Amino acid sequence: MTNTEETYKKEKYKNLALGLVFDAIGMVSFTIPFLGEGVDVVWAPISAFLMTRMYKGAIGKIAGLTSLFEELMPGLDIIPTFTLTWIYQYVLKGRKVGGEIIDVE
Repeated sequence: MTNTEETYKKEKYKNLALGLVFDAIGMVSFTIPFLGEGVDVVWAPISAFLMTRMYKGAIGKIAGLTSLFEELMPGLDIIPTFTLTWIYQYVLKGRKVGGEIIDVE
């Protein structure tokens, strides 16, 4: 396994772990009646910022806006935006390393 593949694998699983934690934070506010939507006003821009840092380029920007919208809209906190973005990035889309698409397990 090359150094690039190792870096890719570490990034892949780090983003999965972080995404699960961030989705859990977003869903916690859903479980707190009345207080939850107030917490979402603070969490929404933070989640959007984190999304743009985790996923670069157009994917990060679109996912950041999606995360912002999802957290601000009442009742949508149940959607695991970070996890869905991870699935898109690493499972559905694939990743190019050295000019070829790889899937490191």
